[in-house]
Amino acid sequence: MIKTLIFDFGDVFINLNKKATNDGLAKLGVTNLTQEMTDLNIRYEIGQATTAQLLSSYQSWFPNISQNTLQEIWNSILLDFPKYRLDFLKELKTKGDYQLILLSNTNDMHITWIENNVSFYPEFKEQFDQFYLSHEIQLRKPNEDIYEFVLEQNNLTPETCFFVDDTEENTQSASKVGIHSWNILPGKEDVIDLFQINQHLF
Repeated sequence: MIKTLIFDFGDVFINLNKKATNDGLAKLGVTNLTQEMTDLNIRYEIGQATTAQLLSSYQSWFPNISQNTLQEIWNSILLDFPKYRLDFLKELKTKGDYQLILLSNTNDMHITWIENNVSFYPEFKEQFDQFYLSHEIQLRKPNEDIYEFVLEQNNLTPETCFFVDDTEENTQSASKVGIHSWNILPGKEDVIDLFQINQHLF
């Protein structure tokens, strides 16, 4: 029996344009990310590099691009957060049938943008029993240790948990530790249809 619902954030609640950052860089002549850049992005996502370090590194590689422009490009992945998804979450919280956990790969710059641009972000956070962001817990999906961390921190058994994420690699790794998973398809499926689409488990 499912007792805990674990949700990703991007393309589950807030809509994303995953190509936007690379497209924005490409328009400025940056067409290939080096291994050094990729490694820095991962370190930033697990809180091992600060926003200042990220921006200064990118500016050292691309001195013609201002830090403000870099920030705009970095945040261009973030789109709208439809309020009806918050309403769905609030209904789940009110019913109280499930423990609610957020588990997101994100970073300080994106969360700062969300705090400044999504008026109901504090209310969104309040609906969760636990709210885990990769840059705060220094773990990231799809590594299995992030799921083991959530299970251990909340004294959960994997077979009683259901995980929603838009990235197949993440749902596959969650499944490997025994967590039921739904690889949601952005634009074709919506988190508010969770129970309808996954009725075999509920």
